Amino acid sequence: MRCEVLFPEVCHLCGDGMNIRYLCQSCEAAEVIETPLNARPAFLSGGVDLVYLGSATEEGLRRIAASLLPYRQEIEQRIDEGQWMLLTGNALDVLGEYVDCDDGWRLDGLGLLPTHAEYHMMDRHNSFFLGTFEDGDFSTEIVGFKSLFGHTYGAGQEEPLFTLTRGVGRYPGCGVEGFRRNHLMATYLTGPLLILNPPFTGWLLRQLGCDGAPAFEEAAMENYRRRLEEFHDLHRDPLY
Repeated sequence: MRCEVLFPEVCHLCGDGMNIRYLCQSCEAAEVIETPLNARPAFLSGGVDLVYLGSATEEGLRRIAASLLPYRQEIEQRIDEGQWMLLTGNALDVLGEYVDCDDGWRLDGLGLLPTHAEYHMMDRHNSFFLGTFEDGDFSTEIVGFKSLFGHTYGAGQEEPLFTLTRGVGRYPGCGVEGFRRNHLMATYLTGPLLILNPPFTGWLLRQLGCDGAPAFEEAAMENYRRRLEEFHDLHRDPLY
């Protein structure tokens, strides 16, 4: 299994880097490529099983968009060909159409996802998320956390990544979260998403050709079940 981490020098917020580290702990044959901002992404030439992009500051998002823009058509081609990609936190906004911020800041995205984001810098959103992921006959509950300045809005016809049970979806009142385009998976959930959700991680490992179980599976499942119980508790407010 060969994974490429894009731009780790700016995409290092919210513990997102632990997602790839956990995959490597789960698959002994895993190899990681770290691609800096000034380099051509390796996956464009093939031979990469999973591309990962994590959370960044607003300036980081601007630099990411500038680095990827020259390769936009190639990236879209690789997505349509079935390249596996995972984006967490605000990284998905780079692949959207644009970001408008109430302080006048604006980001033009790559337009690979039919959505745009609206940021409100004095109104940070923090919440936990409980939802469901489905792929064919496979289904599992998803737990996670959000910490961001805005939400993402589209026409409503885009394929979601998760279905909402409790918390907030793409925006308040929306029943779905994240986006899926072929094997591109993008979610606003931050932090170690794969550590928090070992059944989802096991599914992803299988898609990438690794038959091993998620690392520390017994402890991970114990914590996963405990968190599910907490998030299902209707006395716990998802917003904090």
